[in-house]
Amino acid sequence: MSTQTSAPAITSSAGTEARAPGRLALLIIVAAQLMLVVDGTVMNVALPHIQEGLGFSTAGLSWVINAYTLTFGGLLLLGGRAGDILGRRRLFVAGIALFTIASLVGGLAPNATWLLVARVAQGVGAAMAGPNTIALISTTFTEPRQRIRALALLSAMASAGFAIGLILGGVLTDVLSWRWVLFINVPFGLAAVLLAPRHVREPERHQGRLEWPGAATATLGIGALTYGFIHASSHGWTAGQTLTALGLGVVLLVSFLAVQMRSAQPLVPLSLFKDRNRAVGYVGFLLAPAAMMSAFYFLTQYVQIVLHFGPLATGLAFLPMAGSIFAVSRLVPRVLHRIGPRPLALTGAPLMIAGLAWLTQLTTTSSYAGSLLGPMFLLGLGGGLIFVPLTPVIMGSVAPRDAGVAGGVLQTMQQVGATLGLAVLIAVFGAAVGPEGAAGATDPVSFVHGMNVANIVSVVIAAGLLVVALSFRSVRRPVAQREPEVVVEAA
Repeated sequence: MSTQTSAPAITSSAGTEARAPGRLALLIIVAAQLMLVVDGTVMNVALPHIQEGLGFSTAGLSWVINAYTLTFGGLLLLGGRAGDILGRRRLFVAGIALFTIASLVGGLAPNATWLLVARVAQGVGAAMAGPNTIALISTTFTEPRQRIRALALLSAMASAGFAIGLILGGVLTDVLSWRWVLFINVPFGLAAVLLAPRHVREPERHQGRLEWPGAATATLGIGALTYGFIHASSHGWTAGQTLTALGLGVVLLVSFLAVQMRSAQPLVPLSLFKDRNRAVGYVGFLLAPAAMMSAFYFLTQYVQIVLHFGPLATGLAFLPMAGSIFAVSRLVPRVLHRIGPRPLALTGAPLMIAGLAWLTQLTTTSSYAGSLLGPMFLLGLGGGLIFVPLTPVIMGSVAPRDAGVAGGVLQTMQQVGATLGLAVLIAVFGAAVGPEGAAGATDPVSFVHGMNVANIVSVVIAAGLLVVALSFRSVRRPVAQREPEVVVEAA
């Protein structure tokens, strides 16, 4: 680690030091991050229309989502460290450019193969840009309270992005066509590519090299693990490919840790996990998406199978959740620097648990206003109180040289948590509905029974967030004002 600490920084372009960070820079970065997160769910409501339009098989259709998730999750660590060394704004702009081109190509896709290749390219672009959105904010906004506000807004966008994707997907599919869930990225991506070089300053780059053995084992290990989770959700946990992928992923990640411990310039400095609050924050980013996936996955189907909502109404059904998260994002920056993450998480976890427990009571005769509106608000408020503080807590005391990889670890935990949570919940759902499994439960009675059992498991996962909340260290000073060296020594 001493090699990294003493490495001289390469100065950024002339004149950038004099420019104070502005609202336009924040808007560019946050809008780009929202675009990347939204793309994880914006396709969900459009899947039946995509299948009809391009002739996807039932098994192949799932890869419209999985191709993006697998590529994005597997390359995040590499994208974060590459930004630290090669330049965060450079990687951010290049990633958004690739994502935008791939979105246009996907929207024009004449067949299934074309669309899947475009989704893979989107995932590569997102992995280049995603970790560097967090790093750019962390190193651009240096005044403590300004940084907390910016990181809290970014975190709110990331956590609300899943719900916003469903809303946007429903609106675009119903009003225009499924192709517009991809075309909508093009104007926003072009704006970010053109404006970022002028309004987002390039932070200092740090001398070093990409540690390729670590990059290879991390990328392949996370990719294999993610594939194993995806395969388990459709073929079960005892299937040969599932066990092979999960076993390979574990072996590769153990090898990755061994490489990191010996490397002078590790891909992921293990010192990132020495601060207790940061380490606990990473665990929170693993558990919270896993618990929330039941709401996003099963409720999307519930409102269509049981309540008979169309694509537009299905998307708008998630508006209370997204709105609640945004409301919380206005509150958190005002109090986080005074009270720290512990009281916020201790409030948010019970709200999330209550919302998920409420969802276990759904029946085939439940109404949206009477049985879904309340849980949506609770999940939005609870998720916001947990999610929104985590990014400032994790990034607030990271040394500038490691900001990119710290953001990469954060987003990797979020992606792995969502994928693992979905795989577990689908497996539970399939066991609950019997031999027909997850693929055959379109009968409302069977579907609701399986969904309620899966929601019980979500409650159990969410209970783990109470342990996370209790594990946060009490903060006597503003989170973002702590010097990294002090935090590490105190841990």
